Amino acid sequence: MASPLLKGLTLRGLEVFEALARTGSVAATASELGMSAPAVSQQMKNLSAALGADLVDASRRPMVLTPAGRLFLGQVKAALKALRAGQRDLTALDLSELSTLSLGVIEDFENEVTPLLATKLADAMSQCAFTLQTGPSHVLQARVATRELDIVIAAAGPAKPADTIALPLLDDPYILAVPKGRSASGGLSALEDLPLLRRDMEQIMGQQIEGWLSRTGAAPVKRFEMDSNQSISALVAAGQGWTITTPLSLLRAGRFAGGIDAHPLPGTAMARQIVLYATSDWSGGIPEQIADLARELIGQHFWEPGLEQMPWLGESFRILA
Repeated sequence: MASPLLKGLTLRGLEVFEALARTGSVAATASELGMSAPAVSQQMKNLSAALGADLVDASRRPMVLTPAGRLFLGQVKAALKALRAGQRDLTALDLSELSTLSLGVIEDFENEVTPLLATKLADAMSQCAFTLQTGPSHVLQARVATRELDIVIAAAGPAKPADTIALPLLDDPYILAVPKGRSASGGLSALEDLPLLRRDMEQIMGQQIEGWLSRTGAAPVKRFEMDSNQSISALVAAGQGWTITTPLSLLRAGRFAGGIDAHPLPGTAMARQIVLYATSDWSGGIPEQIADLARELIGQHFWEPGLEQMPWLGESFRILA
């Protein structure tokens, strides 16, 4: 016979504990979950009382888990993951009425998110002619603006594509990526002996990074400009330069990741936003359903591992509802 849950052990308490373990802050947890700070504290008090153990060392800033908290966190993550998967199964995509759909997805997702997204959509669209394209954000935005694509998932540019609706998916902050072991404590001036590996200026990332450099008055020597994330990652790992990137892009470094250290961007913070754009005639539930599925897949394959590897990102790297 299964043992009953301990009195005081609630789903909300587990969600609060998981978020607090990640953010290290009652205020940040309250903001993320739409709660008040006293309510967060009360949930943690109830959970600790139910388990008979302190889970968080509140005397330190940011807060850190106790040994009992670290042990319990793994079980909580597994339980919440299973519950969320069950919830997704009960709220499956309903796209059976679609006859055609053309979708574009940025290259950042082509190895992890896009194949799973395509499989889920294909399963839900038994009578639909489905077209999928991958490419850089500026190209996908142009195609949705001209109705060559119905829906695209891309980085937001300076302006929304004409006659589209926008559903935000992810805040993806810019960070420094430097060769392994290389200090960046002195900001960009500490990297003056290495070249900046720039992004192609046709890309939205390249334009945003150059704008940030201009605003900060930085003028690194211009030697490299590339449109390949993997080539940039390889050169950083080889000690040939440094770059400004995002957690989403850095997590795609693959075999080069072990040679790269990540640090916060010095000075004024900056982020790109990943957005689902749909042509305005697609108003209704379908874009929202696809956005929800994309958020879930991005969270599983990028957001969760990103925060595990770079916990200092905190609230700057977040899924957007």
